[in-house]
Amino acid sequence: MDELPRRLAELLEAIATRIRAMTVDRVAKTVTIASLAIPLLVFALLAIVLLFLTIFRALAIPLTSAGAYAVLAGLFGIGGALVWRKRSIDPEV
Repeated sequence: MDELPRRLAELLEAIATRIRAMTVDRVAKTVTIASLAIPLLVFALLAIVLLFLTIFRALAIPLTSAGAYAVLAGLFGIGGALVWRKRSIDPEV
C-alpha cells in the first residue's frame, strides 16, 4: 500500500511530461525556427535586391540605362520562357 502514492506520482509526472513534449516543446521549437527564419529571409531578399541593383549599375556604365534595361528585360524574358516551358500541364483544367 505504501507503493501506491509513489506509483501514482510517477504516472502523473509521466503524463505531464508527455503532454508537454507533445504541445509546449513543439511550439517552442516552431517559434525558435520562425524567429530565426524571418531575419534570414529578410537578409536574403535584401541581398537579392542589392545584387540586382549592382548588376544593373554595372550594365548601365557601358550600355547606358536604356541598354541595361534592355539586357535585363531580355534575360528575364528568356528566364520566363524557360520556366513557362517547364510548367506542368494539367489536362483536366
